[in-house]
Amino acid sequence: MFTARFASTSSSRAAVANALRTYSSGASGHANPNRVAGGLKATLHNPNVSDEAKEHAAERLAEMTGAPASSGKSSSQHKNQVLGGYKATLHNPRTSEEAKQHAREILEAEGIEVEAAEGVSADEHHKRILAGYKAALHNPRVSSEAKKHAREYLKEHGAL
Repeated sequence: MFTARFASTSSSRAAVANALRTYSSGASGHANPNRVAGGLKATLHNPNVSDEAKEHAAERLAEMTGAPASSGKSSSQHKNQVLGGYKATLHNPRTSEEAKQHAREILEAEGIEVEAAEGVSADEHHKRILAGYKAALHNPRVSSEAKKHAREYLKEHGAL
């Protein structure tokens, strides 16, 4: 395996890059772009790598892929996951009323309705929840832990 050892830090960056380029070259003399990208991604996630090296790796990866240096998820995906978490907060029985109010405020600020659908009574909503848990018991894709939770919920509410 290749190990680079250099005395000066100013020239070491260029020397390491050159050595890695030589080491990772294929028969044509050019580095495999997939392997280079993989190495750069590994650098970004390695806790033993300096911030300067991570910044350089992110810049180089962005140059290679033509995409901005980021964590991999787009900001819209992240935003949707965050909003989904706030929606889940509204339906979590273990969440405080203060947290539910905060979640309502955030969702309403984003233009998302938080009230029950029009024409659906609280009793109908409860029936739908129980039906969902009953369906989970018969779904082969549901984990055993989730089925256990569904049984517990149904027993607590006298539906099993």
